[in-house]
Amino acid sequence: MAQASRQAAWEFWGAELKRRREEAHLTQEALGRMVFVSGGYISQFEQAFRKPQLDVAVRIDEVLQTDGFFERTWRKLIDDQRYPDYFAAAAELERQATRISDCEALIVPGLLQTAAYTQALLLAGNPLAPDEYIEDKVRARLDRAVILKEGTRPTYWAVVHEGLLRVPVGGPAVMAEQVEHIAQLARERKILVQVVPFAAGAYPVMGKMLTLMEFDDAPPTVYTEGVYSGNLLDNPAVVKRVQEGYDLLRAAALSPEASRALIESAAEDFRRCVSTT
Repeated sequence: MAQASRQAAWEFWGAELKRRREEAHLTQEALGRMVFVSGGYISQFEQAFRKPQLDVAVRIDEVLQTDGFFERTWRKLIDDQRYPDYFAAAAELERQATRISDCEALIVPGLLQTAAYTQALLLAGNPLAPDEYIEDKVRARLDRAVILKEGTRPTYWAVVHEGLLRVPVGGPAVMAEQVEHIAQLARERKILVQVVPFAAGAYPVMGKMLTLMEFDDAPPTVYTEGVYSGNLLDNPAVVKRVQEGYDLLRAAALSPEASRALIESAAEDFRRCVSTT
């Protein structure tokens, strides 16, 4: 589905939500409370600024008694089954964001992954999956990274722990390519990346995976992920706390210049491992 027609379809989804909500004599705040999101979130759905997660669409059907309309329409609009349901809405938001701030401890952020690194991760979690499944998932992740190459790319800032530069996912050759890829993106000034070194000890939001996304026409949103689950958080108080934690994390990390030097050193370490085997 073309981007323009997809957006028009989401606008229809939002208009239907508003119409049926008003028919039920519910305010945005009241409906939000009933489906466990904020009233502001309902407003953003109705204006097609924001796409709901599947579980929210299901709850809207239940509250408004719409016989599965919003779930069925959601599934048709989020028709890219390469992403799990819990991540599909976040993938949509990535394409709309003007600024993306990632935080990762042990896994390279998805937008920075190489094909070989992604494949190694997927095979570790799906050792019996057919080749076609793995190839589709790898392609989907690489397609997401296109936004970093476009002229209208968002400002992208990642703060990662030194540990993810050292864990040999896929072996030394895969890691040499992966770590060099991050360094190259930084050298080309397509991304900002900072590394929290082992020497930093405890650090803000330790062990958390989170993505903070900012937009021109909507409030910021935080995406967090657990085991086969994900959450989009838009509560202003929660987002503010995440932003404060991210600022502290940047302060705990090495400077971008020192971080790039450490990344390049890690890539060289893996290249030496390859040359000696």
